[in-house]
Amino acid sequence: MPTVTLIGTRLAESGREFVYRGESPACEGCPYRAQCLNLTEGRRYRVVGVRENTQVLDCAVHDEGVQAVEVEPASVRANVPSRGVYAGSRASLAGPCPHTDCPSHEYCVPEGAEFDGEYRIEEVIGEPPHDYCALDRELTLVEFAPED
Repeated sequence: MPTVTLIGTRLAESGREFVYRGESPACEGCPYRAQCLNLTEGRRYRVVGVRENTQVLDCAVHDEGVQAVEVEPASVRANVPSRGVYAGSRASLAGPCPHTDCPSHEYCVPEGAEFDGEYRIEEVIGEPPHDYCALDRELTLVEFAPED
């Protein structure tokens, strides 16, 4: 079931995904805090609906204000160690990777997943986009299920 929250008008588009980063110091004293700060910090969300005919509210963080949207937790695509990987199993990330120029970096260090977390694999995608791993890791690209 979707959650109603407020996000910047530039982000308020169905299908847009974002990782909720939590409260900004600029939020202090804002009358809309309860409506904006109602998501789980560090989790990836997808906008599933933009509330029609709603007001754009002034915001100290978003220069063009905020508006009401409906969001749901979104899946996260990630590289995980290949051993025992199958849909329905649980997996963790292999660990940090300093090789930011690697085509797999965004999957080895995905936004919306933590290194100390364990996630249910929704789908096994297959081979990661890199030709070889500079850290000599055997990895498989998967889709983590959205968190409840």
